[in-house]
Amino acid sequence: MFCVQGIIVTDRFRELERPQTGRLKDVVLMATVTGFESLRFPRKSDMKQFAELFEPLFLGSSNEARRQAAAALSQCQQIPETVAALIGGMPIAIAAIFLTRSKAIADRTLITIIRERGPEHAAAIGRRPNLSPLVVDALVEHHNPPGLAARSSAVKAAAAEQASQEDEAASLRTAREEALRREIKALAGARPQNIPQAPSSATMTDVHAALLVRFARSGEIILFSRVLGQALGTRDAQVERILLDISGQLLATSLVALDVDVADAGFVLQALYPHLREPFGETSHAAALIGAMDRTSCRAQLDAWLEAAAEDAAPAARHEAYFAENTANDTRHVGPRKVAATSVNGQPQRLFGRRRG
Repeated sequence: MFCVQGIIVTDRFRELERPQTGRLKDVVLMATVTGFESLRFPRKSDMKQFAELFEPLFLGSSNEARRQAAAALSQCQQIPETVAALIGGMPIAIAAIFLTRSKAIADRTLITIIRERGPEHAAAIGRRPNLSPLVVDALVEHHNPPGLAARSSAVKAAAAEQASQEDEAASLRTAREEALRREIKALAGARPQNIPQAPSSATMTDVHAALLVRFARSGEIILFSRVLGQALGTRDAQVERILLDISGQLLATSLVALDVDVADAGFVLQALYPHLREPFGETSHAAALIGAMDRTSCRAQLDAWLEAAAEDAAPAARHEAYFAENTANDTRHVGPRKVAATSVNGQPQRLFGRRRG
């Protein structure tokens, strides 16, 4: 059952085909069209039911009602293809506005109308603001309306330019993805390094920023920490200290200091610290935290952290050989040969073991 503005139409709608006043059919047709227009997102079942109701009502109504219905449906974003073909195949006085304005007509329907109808229908289609190359080719092949040849060249040139731009964009995207894959492989094969490095004032590269966002989204915290450590130029212990601050203050300071995009920084903070997703006025806690920070002061604070971490790192132990270069005179050496021993009161002293009774 299909309800249209107070009129309930059942499967007995075919009774309307019986000889009676045409005014009733006009009213029911417009009510049906108005009911369909009110559906913002018509379902598949709605489309099917409307198509079944529309054809007999449309064919049984007056030309004036048909023109009104065609004009109304030309504003819809989607209509059943059978309905579009039916209206498009009507005499030009009824179909003109629909063929010129409707965005819901598929290219194959337009091409069929071009092939089966006359030059008037082709001229109406030729006035559409956006024509695909296939429709333009069909118009030129069957009717060639005045001025369409030039428009065909322009459309094809625009299509070629768009294709070129899409190819270029795809190439750039492929190159970026390949760079990310190489970076991920390098990170996956790298061993953690705890060697302190001098603090760096360089900003984060696009690859590092993209990797941080990717690893934050997937929850791969180990890879995330390695990328952050590379960007900061610091050891793992300092990165761990930053990430263990559940307030997000230290990580936010680091990201702002590294000049990470505000949107990316906010996403990373919310991914790692879910409580920062909560609203804070008209924004989130993460956005408010980043918005309250200044890059210059964050940079100074980060450099201070890294310098302190470098100073706290223990110096590398100096290597000393276990034996002296002249092993014969090295009292630390234990071997089968005789060992020089010290004496107390003229008696030789044993260096190792206990004296036996």
